[in-house]
Amino acid sequence: MSHVDRDRLVALRREFHRHPEPAWREFWTTARIVEELESIGVDELYVGRDALDGDSRMAVPEGAELADWLERAREAGVDEDTLATMDGGYTGCVAVVDCGPGPTVGLRVDIDGLPRAESTDDEHVPAREGFRSETGAMHACGHDGHATIGLGVVEAIRDSEFSGTLKVFFQPAEEVIGGGKAMATSEHVDDVDYLYALHLGLDHPTGEVVAGIDGFLAVEHLDVDFHGAPGHAGAKPEEGRNAMQAMAAAVQNMYGISRHSDGATRVNAGVVEGGTASNIIPEAVRAQVEVRGETTELKDYMSDRVQDVVAGAARMHDCEFDVELGGQAPSATSDQALVDFVMDAADGTDGVTSIVERDALGGSEDATFLMQSVQDRGGLACYVGVGTDHPGGHHTATFDVDEDSLPVGVDVLVGAIERVADRRP
Repeated sequence: MSHVDRDRLVALRREFHRHPEPAWREFWTTARIVEELESIGVDELYVGRDALDGDSRMAVPEGAELADWLERAREAGVDEDTLATMDGGYTGCVAVVDCGPGPTVGLRVDIDGLPRAESTDDEHVPAREGFRSETGAMHACGHDGHATIGLGVVEAIRDSEFSGTLKVFFQPAEEVIGGGKAMATSEHVDDVDYLYALHLGLDHPTGEVVAGIDGFLAVEHLDVDFHGAPGHAGAKPEEGRNAMQAMAAAVQNMYGISRHSDGATRVNAGVVEGGTASNIIPEAVRAQVEVRGETTELKDYMSDRVQDVVAGAARMHDCEFDVELGGQAPSATSDQALVDFVMDAADGTDGVTSIVERDALGGSEDATFLMQSVQDRGGLACYVGVGTDHPGGHHTATFDVDEDSLPVGVDVLVGAIERVADRRP
């Protein structure tokens, strides 16, 4: 029997889908989650600054950008006291449900959207059914569903026979790998014995549950700037110091970094921009680069080599350079004992048609910060995949989730949480 009202979950998810906000700008989203948590009735609720280690936030936008989205939330009717707790981009919240003696079980769900436009095609269900994004951003990775499932789990556990404490981390800024560390280093993780994290989709169909996901690539973002000197490209080219040439050399040689025998490594220059006109030697060029590795050590190897390449390219073309390290996340492994609990819970859940014990993510996720934090204290952690049919790939304009996966996600996670209390590893 399901723990949840499917129609309620669908309505919540569609509301979140209409109002996506990018990383550290989830003002309306956090406030709406808080409203639901207060309606459900939780024992403790920490919002904004009280939910995070503010010094550990990464990839926070400029103040003007934050202020713009804060004003949008204000115009949408968000309570001023709630906004005050989030001013400066301190978004997200932690909900605590005290159900008596027993273990403390955490659940992490992410809540941010992506800075991209959503499809207007009539074949795209949110456009056809009237819940397409109204903000210019998009929930193109299922975080609207994650937030909804998190709320569903809180409500179901509140009314269940679970004995212990549930903490649900509604985490901001996953898409820029900027928020996981800020929650992982907060005091709220210190007493968590067991942690589950969730993701919808990941190319698994509706009805399929992946009990434990591994294969996280550790990741780091680097902002690279080259500074040279301008010159007339026709009359006095020798007077210029060409930042574009330096960047071109750097990008080319980043892709030439030797692979590593210990495991998979990745590098990508996703944004390269600069220059002002075809007849002016460009004096300033910037790039956004990311590196990944099968382990945290391999990620560090790639980061160090990229910085060496940048320094060499700057010297070659007589330019100055600056490298600013941005968001990052380590790798992690799901613990078998919790994987077993998820499999057991999924086996008795309506709507589950197949169960996969483990799969590799093949990408990166900053839930790994929370997983590692719990594991380093002697606890266990597990990343759970709940399949959903999505017509467009993750991060595309036509991404969507099959809403039948929402109650499946709630029921599987509630069952896995209850099993921790009943049969602790």
